[in-house]
Amino acid sequence: MKIIFRLMTLLLMVSMLSLLSSCKKRDIVWEGINPFSNGGEERNMIVVISDIHLGADLAYAECNKNLGALEEFLLRLKESPNVKELVIGGDLLDQWFVPGPLDTYQGKDQADFIQRIAATNKGVFDALNAIIKEKKILVTYVPGNHDLTVVSENVDLVLPGINQKRDPELGLGTYSPAGYPQIAIEHGHRYNFFCSPDPFSNQDIAPGSILPPGYFFTRLAALYVSQKYPPAGDVVPVVTANTSGDESQDLLFEYWKLWKWAVELFTIENKFDEKIILTNIDGLTGSYSINDILPFQTTAGGFIDVNLYKGIQDTWDQRQIHNHVPVNIPVRDAILNASSSIETDDQAKIQYFLNPDSDIRVVVFGHSHDPNITVSQDNNGLKSIYANSGTWIDHNPKKTTANFVVITPQRDDPSSQTYVKLYNFENQVVTLMAVDSLRF
Repeated sequence: MKIIFRLMTLLLMVSMLSLLSSCKKRDIVWEGINPFSNGGEERNMIVVISDIHLGADLAYAECNKNLGALEEFLLRLKESPNVKELVIGGDLLDQWFVPGPLDTYQGKDQADFIQRIAATNKGVFDALNAIIKEKKILVTYVPGNHDLTVVSENVDLVLPGINQKRDPELGLGTYSPAGYPQIAIEHGHRYNFFCSPDPFSNQDIAPGSILPPGYFFTRLAALYVSQKYPPAGDVVPVVTANTSGDESQDLLFEYWKLWKWAVELFTIENKFDEKIILTNIDGLTGSYSINDILPFQTTAGGFIDVNLYKGIQDTWDQRQIHNHVPVNIPVRDAILNASSSIETDDQAKIQYFLNPDSDIRVVVFGHSHDPNITVSQDNNGLKSIYANSGTWIDHNPKKTTANFVVITPQRDDPSSQTYVKLYNFENQVVTLMAVDSLRF
């Protein structure tokens, strides 16, 4: 009997040691600096990442080689005693970067597609869900343009318990962490002609659709990549300015020029009349050609028309009202600057810092994949900081990737400052890219 008791005691001790070992934190060796340490014991740091672009199939997903680094990043963040919040600033779940001929939902629905993304990127979702379940770090999600139509219920399916910050209108959201109304975090697509929700176009063929033309631009870009960057299979038909001087026609001509640039940049091997973009998403059920997207005319200098997004140049002001854009962006400027990352950055200043109705002093956008920190003055002459949180896609031409922003709020000490720092985690080495500070 004593032998049995001793054996049971030994087994219990082994079991307890095993449990303690499993609860022990991993030994983390930081190459470079520790971005998740504030030098003290307070849990107050706010980490912002965006533009991760997780896909349902690694054959075409933009984030593939960086998945391991992202998992490690999240595991390290989870074990930090100083991180209070993780904010995901949009483009987490990518419904747009899918080669044109592929059926995005494979004949099923959005819920199935989002669950396929979670299964394909299991390590990332396991890490995120571990953070959420532990409840030491609040995880907040705001939508971007690539997850524009993803409904909250489907985000909850794969990230149960996540804090979602959304506008009443689908596809938008702005977040100010609790206690910090001077900070605004959003994706930044709200101000982009090609990427903000568009509930006015294509209603005759897809009632209720909000997909903007950037969706078709991205399906084209994904096809260009999947075809291994082929030479163009066709030539963009010439369109010339309408000689009538009609403003709407002039704007549609500018819209055509932007599409011409896109089609000649992302060349595909197909003819432009081939129905190669399969939709079956957000109410769209057809297959469309490049010619369906490109404005066209039958007579030089004559009337310019377009099949998809007919009249889009005339509804921009309505879109801005619907999308709660505080400071109106002239439609010509919106079209001409739609492909400019600088324009995204400038809108932080226009919509927040120079807006007399705004008290925001720190803004973080994603969207442009152009990580940077820019300092300016607000409407009252006070220092303000804009940060772009960059991206986690594998290839970000001429820019870094695996970027993130860390905001460390000021303490009560009058000399203390709110710090905004921009980092990247390429090759699992942390590099401080930029830093600035202010006091609210």
